[in-house]
Amino acid sequence: MKRKDAAAPDPTAIGDVSSPPFACLPDPASLFSARSLRFRQLAEASELAPYLNFLAGLSLAQHDIQAGLPPADGPDAAALTRAREFEMPPIHRHGMEGEALNTIFDRLFAAADAIEKPVPAAAALARVAAADRQERLVMADAVLSGALPPDAIAEHIFVWAGLQVHFARLASLLDAKKLTPVADGVCPSCGGKPVSSMVVGWPGSHGARFCSCSLCCTYWHYVRIKCLLCGSTKGISYREIENQGGTVKAETCDECHGWTKIFYQNKEPAAEPVADDVASLGLDLLMRDGPYHRGGFAPLLAGF
Repeated sequence: MKRKDAAAPDPTAIGDVSSPPFACLPDPASLFSARSLRFRQLAEASELAPYLNFLAGLSLAQHDIQAGLPPADGPDAAALTRAREFEMPPIHRHGMEGEALNTIFDRLFAAADAIEKPVPAAAALARVAAADRQERLVMADAVLSGALPPDAIAEHIFVWAGLQVHFARLASLLDAKKLTPVADGVCPSCGGKPVSSMVVGWPGSHGARFCSCSLCCTYWHYVRIKCLLCGSTKGISYREIENQGGTVKAETCDECHGWTKIFYQNKEPAAEPVADDVASLGLDLLMRDGPYHRGGFAPLLAGF
């Protein structure tokens, strides 16, 4: 496997950028079904087909279980005002003891039982489905901390999938125009870490870069050639696997020695930050033995 290094700034044209919005909120009614289709598409030509097809099923389950759920209960006016005043995300990542999340877990774990999966994954699902509410909340806290226990990754992936549904529904209730930057590498809706970023081809935002939250799936605008992890504009370079069309690169930073994936949706319109992250595992393998550590949060690749 060869790589292509680029010590110079990202050569992709930046002049096309118009006036992108700061944030784009998720639409839970279409988000997970579209991701499922992308997983299926990517599986058709991938050595990771069994895993990608499993994740397609899990994404479809995330979509299906929303039917009949009671409306999400978003932040009240006081919480929104306080968040703006103190430059905090308006969605709290803790205090999830309510019934809504447990209902999502119950529905998702039941739906996931019908997905074709390896025996170890089936055993992990059985364990998390049998866990009581407090045990699930402990696992949820581990997911929110961005550190999955090495001996229970599969269980926590199922919990992460439930949390995504819960937080995407909450984020969809926000007013995108009132969201403001919080910090580098922090989602302005929920405080989650990014799974990756994308240079998009969206009307009105062509050539702009957006980060994608690994938890609530909010997109937020972030300038190009700037470290997503520490905010540095020095020592930024790009690495990629040769002959891949330049649709995905590793953006590296010599200041914090971190790297994150950047997808070029303006070149591959079907690109989706979570599905394409898994399908581009080869880039992770390329970077694994180098001097940089991967930043953000990519739970679906935690076991690789």
